[in-house]
Amino acid sequence: MPGTALVTGGARGLGVEICRLLAEANYTVWCTARDEAAARRVAAQLGVEAARLDIADEASVDALAAQVDELDVLVNNAAIDYDTDQRALTADLDRVRRDLDTNLLGAWRMAQAFAPHLRRSAHGRLVNVSSGAGALTSMGAGTPAYSLSKLALNGLTRMLADELPGVLVNAVCPGWTATDMGGGGRPVVEGARSVVWACLLDDDGPTGGFFRDGRPLAW
Repeated sequence: MPGTALVTGGARGLGVEICRLLAEANYTVWCTARDEAAARRVAAQLGVEAARLDIADEASVDALAAQVDELDVLVNNAAIDYDTDQRALTADLDRVRRDLDTNLLGAWRMAQAFAPHLRRSAHGRLVNVSSGAGALTSMGAGTPAYSLSKLALNGLTRMLADELPGVLVNAVCPGWTATDMGGGGRPVVEGARSVVWACLLDDDGPTGGFFRDGRPLAW
């Protein structure tokens, strides 16, 4: 089943480990990041491909979609701004808008640009890296921009799963992970394994779901 996989936000933290695990599973991996030099450094270490990608820039997304001939797995990992210093009533809405443009619309741009590639694949997988912070069942005060961006990403996942028959589309929470954004939690590789599980699903696996460590989460 291995083919070609592309990981956004692949040059640090969770993205690096996702690239590593997919390479170990014999995928040809594209490690992408806004900082092309950083992507190339990681790619050289892992023996994978590298490309510059700004998911908030439609031209950048379209250019990469034209460069990549085939794609079997798309991992929308790139995200910004775990805004623990904000509350909904006092939030900087310009900051919220920036967060939504990356965390939600960035993944949406990628899905639109690479849907033709995934449809051509015999084993298409689209994985949106989400968060328990985006679950309505546990949502409360705090991190309004980040939480709402992930809530909306979960909704987008359901829509895309319905519109991409034959492609397994799922949202995955890596859990609280010791990345620069997370600031603590379990080892990064454990969070990456949670994500890669959805990349390696059998063809009869679930689609349109929300998971952590292979187990369903409440929306």
